[in-house]
Amino acid sequence: MEFIFCKWVFAFLLSVWLIASSVEGLPGNSKVRGVNLGGWLVVEGWIKPQLFDEMPNRDMIDGTEVQFRSVTLHKYISAENGGGMKITVDRDSPSSWETFRLWRVSSSEFQLRTSQGHFITCDVKDGNVSATASMPSLTETFYIERNERNRVHIKHVISGSYLQASTSNNITADHHGVPGWDDNAATFEMIIVSNLIHGDYQLANGLGRDKAKQVLTRHRNSFITWQDFKFLYKHGINTVRIPVGWWIAFDPNPPTPFIGGTLEALDNAFSWAQLYDIKCIIDLHAAPGSQNGMEHSASRDGSTSWPMYISQTLYVIDFLASRYATHPALLGIELLNEPSAATVPLDTLISYYKQGYQIIRKYSSTAYVIICQRIGNADPIELYNANIGPSNLVLDLHYYNLFDSYFVNKTPAENIQFIFNNRQPQLQALNDLNGPLVFIGEWVNEWNATNSTQLDYQDFGEAQLQVYDAASFGWAYWTLRNAEPHWDFEWNIRNNYLKLSFMLFDVGYSQKTPVIKGVLWFILACNFYIYNAL
Repeated sequence: MEFIFCKWVFAFLLSVWLIASSVEGLPGNSKVRGVNLGGWLVVEGWIKPQLFDEMPNRDMIDGTEVQFRSVTLHKYISAENGGGMKITVDRDSPSSWETFRLWRVSSSEFQLRTSQGHFITCDVKDGNVSATASMPSLTETFYIERNERNRVHIKHVISGSYLQASTSNNITADHHGVPGWDDNAATFEMIIVSNLIHGDYQLANGLGRDKAKQVLTRHRNSFITWQDFKFLYKHGINTVRIPVGWWIAFDPNPPTPFIGGTLEALDNAFSWAQLYDIKCIIDLHAAPGSQNGMEHSASRDGSTSWPMYISQTLYVIDFLASRYATHPALLGIELLNEPSAATVPLDTLISYYKQGYQIIRKYSSTAYVIICQRIGNADPIELYNANIGPSNLVLDLHYYNLFDSYFVNKTPAENIQFIFNNRQPQLQALNDLNGPLVFIGEWVNEWNATNSTQLDYQDFGEAQLQVYDAASFGWAYWTLRNAEPHWDFEWNIRNNYLKLSFMLFDVGYSQKTPVIKGVLWFILACNFYIYNAL
């Protein structure tokens, strides 16, 4: 009996000792067990919706998609072919030609962008209205007056005339005087098609500089604090991935409409991290021009033009590397978050990654350079043969059982099965390749499964932790704090929906590592002696 027990203890403790893997720079050479600090230095309205509470006309922010229907002709205003010619009002049903994206100038002044990037403009002399401007100015700016029934009048800022629909199905800016709200040619029904982009641009531009500074200063000082780092340390988290926007390189006075202060907050995060022996990954989440058209890349209206701003992006990487390369809390810099496969060509991305790698290596030979897989129709293997850099290169994959029709109506058991049948083999295959280390930089304990129990969530979280823990670099949960509870790491831990107890056996995560290792060596030696004696 004693022989069997001691043999088991010896094998168990030896396996515990061998669990710790080797990510250079982490305490005890453990893997990354991380949490993202999303929604802090890069705004995502769904993470903290109340940031937008004080905004007037908050359903009409930058990027809101709208359509206009004449109340007399019962037809939609249209920019045929997405712009490039006169505006008409001749469509019975709306599509992309009849959908316009708002550029907000004030709470009542807007510019209207077509699906192909043209702006509606007005000839002050003859009142002709067309979608032919490539960039907006006052000539392309309109007051939108709205009543409680969502009827609107569209008034040209310069001429003071209102747009009206003619019986020949044309739009002209030649209605003088204030139109009523009855059925008349200058009154339109406005349909808000989508209002999905709530990022830094929408917040700062919508609130105005002074109010936005007040709101964002309060947010940055309270959303993440040193107590959060203490909480993470106590629960075995050894790394934070910190999303930042490109405007951080121009702090404290970034270009309009962005608000300074993120650099000071990032400095604070590094100080708190060092205090609790936590490492930092700086993640360029929002690049100039937007790399994916989403709110978390600070897109103004959902469009993507990042490939035109690569030199400016490299300047931001240089700024971050030069400032933090020698900081003891730095683990790595992620060159770009979630570039879109639909709008960012692979060769463009690889060229940028190679240049970014060289910039970081100017300042550090050991900092990890992290490259992110393209989102959309892309395979992570496309970055393996790119020869981006020879050492300390990491590939970031984002694993969500969401955002894809495949996961709709999947049961809890089917979701868990997917983790083992799909994610696990992919991770193993990538780990086996002679290429970058693998990092699951974003994942969450949430799904589309309905009527899920707490036990279902615990099983789902355990499956993900078990599989993602095999990633050669590690993983990071999205995100520490969130208005949606299952996306909120702290809520998951405190309410026992995500159980990290098994991580206590990863001996590499805390400042007590030398003591733990010493105790383990002592117990192993004793058991080895007993094992041989028996």
